[in-house]
Amino acid sequence: MAHDISPAVRSELAPTGKLRVGINYGNFLLVTSYTPGAEPRGPAPDLARELGRRVGLPVEFVAFDTAGKLADGAKTGAWDVAFLGAEPQRAGEISFTAAYLEIPCTYLVPAGSPIHSVAEVDRDGVRIAVTERAAYELYLSRTIQHATLVRVSGLDGAFNTFVAQKLDALAGLTPRLLMDVAKLPGARLLDGQFTGVQQAIGILKGREAAFRFLRDFVEEVKASGLVAEAIAQNGVQGVSVAPPARP
Repeated sequence: MAHDISPAVRSELAPTGKLRVGINYGNFLLVTSYTPGAEPRGPAPDLARELGRRVGLPVEFVAFDTAGKLADGAKTGAWDVAFLGAEPQRAGEISFTAAYLEIPCTYLVPAGSPIHSVAEVDRDGVRIAVTERAAYELYLSRTIQHATLVRVSGLDGAFNTFVAQKLDALAGLTPRLLMDVAKLPGARLLDGQFTGVQQAIGILKGREAAFRFLRDFVEEVKASGLVAEAIAQNGVQGVSVAPPARP
């Protein structure tokens, strides 16, 4: 497919001649293993390598430990494309494809909690621990009207604060909370989800030719089964292939 790529697409995707791909290794569902100097593994790196193969460009990974820092990389030109959650607060600098993968989000509540459903969380006096600048924190910042968000740096930080301060709920990605709940006797996850994080590919605004190419790439890798294969091969549990984009 590389020979079909227009010069405009290639120069917008890789102005330096290398496809610099931003990844968030703090998200263990997208990047299952990361060691500096070694090739990262996971659905996002696998799809990035496929993208590089199709455009005939070498891939260079630019790794960040949080989604917020990855998003900030758009301002400094640290990457050419990035695999991250598509959120309106990030759309000022970044154009997003449709999602390639969805991650459900819910709440963990402590033993003896009177809260039994997602709808009961947004009430006066309820304090929710959440990882600051995660895609689901951006969503909750837009939608929570009564409860208080306690924003903490990092997934482990949010969990530790939830426990130490005896907060009422811990917001997070359902697959991660399934691991956390095992550490807390009597704690439980609320059924359903408050949102699903839409994991997409982002590119700097204004690179329209490359954006159209990426948009088509995402739809093709979903339809062909490549996303499902990347999820299965990396043994990732609790995520799903995003549905086709609406025309």
